[in-house]
Amino acid sequence: MRDGGRGTRDRKREWLPRAIAVLLTLALLAPVFGWAAGQVGYAEPLENAAEATGASEHAERVDIALFPDYDVPGLGGPAGTLVSAIVGTALTLIVATGIGRLLGTDGDETR
Repeated sequence: MRDGGRGTRDRKREWLPRAIAVLLTLALLAPVFGWAAGQVGYAEPLENAAEATGASEHAERVDIALFPDYDVPGLGGPAGTLVSAIVGTALTLIVATGIGRLLGTDGDETR
C-alpha cells in the first residue's frame, strides 16, 4: 500500500539524529586522538616522505590554511583541536548535503 511518500521521509528522518550524534562524538574525540598521536610520535606520511627526500630542509613554512596543523590559531591545545574538528565536520556535512541536493539525490529508493 502506498503512503504518499511519508514512509520514505520518516526513514530519512530516523537516521539523521543518529548520524549527527556519531559525527559529534567523533569530533569530541578528536583532541584525544591528537593527544595520542603526539604520545606515540605519529607524523603524517607526507611529512615523513618530505623528510626522507630532504625536501623539508629546503622548504619554507607557509601557514595560509584556516586551521594549520588541525588547530585554531590563538586557541591551541585540545580546545583548538576540538573547534577545528567541529568546524571541519560541519563544513564537510554542509558541502556534501549541498552536492546531494544539486544532484537530486534525496535517498528515495522508489525512483
